[in-house]
Amino acid sequence: MIQNKNVIFQNLGLIDYQTAWDYQEKLHAEIVAIKLNNKHLEVDKQELTPNYLLFCEHPHVYTLGKSGKPEHLLLDENTLEQYEAKYYKINRGGDITYHGKGQLVGYPIFDLENFFTDIHKYMRFLEEAVIRTCSDFGIDAGRIQGLTGVWVDHLEQKNPRKICAMGVKASRWVTMHGFALNVNTDLNYFKHIVPCGIEDKAVTSIEQELGKPQDFQAVSDRMAKHLKDIFEIEAMNS
Repeated sequence: MIQNKNVIFQNLGLIDYQTAWDYQEKLHAEIVAIKLNNKHLEVDKQELTPNYLLFCEHPHVYTLGKSGKPEHLLLDENTLEQYEAKYYKINRGGDITYHGKGQLVGYPIFDLENFFTDIHKYMRFLEEAVIRTCSDFGIDAGRIQGLTGVWVDHLEQKNPRKICAMGVKASRWVTMHGFALNVNTDLNYFKHIVPCGIEDKAVTSIEQELGKPQDFQAVSDRMAKHLKDIFEIEAMNS
């Protein structure tokens, strides 16, 4: 198989969660179809599989992963409407999380056979891009053993707080879903869930840690750069 390390970058802006999910599914299905067709072709006749990186924000929404518990959503249908929030059970890994404006959501739709076939490594690479982005803004963030995502106060853990949640799905080595980095996020919405199923740890944002709202585009640009560097992407074209 010939590897394609080019990535098509798309900034979807503020987009409904279901619309973005449907778009991910469409791109994912197209890549898988190419891979299945390639199996019947000689190597020199095979089509390169594309890779996509989608950045966006969502209106208020709670999403529950395959391994999540519905009781981790602390709102009922009426209260969800009161908070202008939606709720979806989805096919990524992980428990429940919140998405909203001011949060940088990234969906890499990568054919990992273009890079490496290792989901654990893939997750660590996503985390590393977030860690480097936080560092660019003066925040010391990192990993906590046994927990997915990126955390502030990850070393001493006197008051560890999650700054970025992650949940992915991969089928035939093609990824979906991704990460949600809290930039200027309204953290009050996390009070209505048990975030990622973890009851004893808080949630934070870049704004919260630095005490003032941040330039959202600047954070997005740094995140894109670090993903490009870490995955050794050859070109990132819009």
